[in-house]
Amino acid sequence: MKLLMLGGSGFVGGAVVAEAIHRGWAVTTFNRGRHGAPPAGVRQLVGDRTTVDGLAALAEGEWDLVVDTWDGAPRAAQATARMLAERVGRYVYVSSGSVYARPVPAGVTEQAPLVDAAPDDIDGDYPTLKAGAERALRAVFGDRVLLARAGLILGPGEDIGRLPWWLNRLARGGDVLAPGPADLPVQYVDVRDLAAFLLDAGVAGQAGAVHVVSRPGHTTMGELLTVGVTATGADARLRWVEPGQLLAAGVEPWNDLPVWIPPGHEYRWMQQMDVTRAYADGLSCRPVTETVVDTWAWLRRVGSVPARAGRPARRPVGLDPAREAGLLAALTTDVPSPVPPS
Repeated sequence: MKLLMLGGSGFVGGAVVAEAIHRGWAVTTFNRGRHGAPPAGVRQLVGDRTTVDGLAALAEGEWDLVVDTWDGAPRAAQATARMLAERVGRYVYVSSGSVYARPVPAGVTEQAPLVDAAPDDIDGDYPTLKAGAERALRAVFGDRVLLARAGLILGPGEDIGRLPWWLNRLARGGDVLAPGPADLPVQYVDVRDLAAFLLDAGVAGQAGAVHVVSRPGHTTMGELLTVGVTATGADARLRWVEPGQLLAAGVEPWNDLPVWIPPGHEYRWMQQMDVTRAYADGLSCRPVTETVVDTWAWLRRVGSVPARAGRPARRPVGLDPAREAGLLAALTTDVPSPVPPS
């Protein structure tokens, strides 16, 4: 198989490249060439989709499969698709559950309405950019494009830093502010399982939209953090605080305490997405222990969360130590950590 990876030096793109190499595929990447050399044996094409003539390096060549993680202007996705339409077999686009129009119901399916976006937009927020790119690719590739709407993505290489923040915090030890309830279901996908699904589904000729994320409750906040304590080997004590107390204190779900979206929150649906199609199409998700242990091993090796390849810097996630200490002093009681389900 001949794969063209549009990107390839970031979190998801890097995992796709690694999986394709493992399978013995011939891999070509196309990116700006600013984040290091590609792995041995990978052909790198250099270009910038945001500039005039930035696609020149893609003017020649044929591929069986394209995987694209683009989250910039839909017009750039449209131009890329038009250039490649006659020279590739199938196209897999890594989209997002963020594309749905608000309010989004729990158990949302792939048929829910999307935010308003145009295929030739040149600007917009993240949901609009992803939805516009979806429309651009559908218009060009029709039933040859798979729109993989990923949920929360964790695992080695994570460049936003949600799970790394928790692991670094647990590794410091001491009392750790743990957002309740401990049995809160968490839905996510390990980046390596996402990569394997993208390639498998592309080869199989899957088309249309699909939620690529684990079943709701693949793990819980209690299990995720308790496994993290074990993985880091730290003397950390989880102090659980009820959601209402945290919200009243101004704690922001998802950003101040990564991964956590409490019951009743307007974005709780992000961890309650319907995944019937993905599992029918062969998605397989590894245990949370493997994701946490491997992410900690990677983080210790690289030292810090990497910059986001080709993307704007984001606001750092996670509470700073002083604020966490203040919240611990004000909100917690001596409640033992729960034992996660086996």
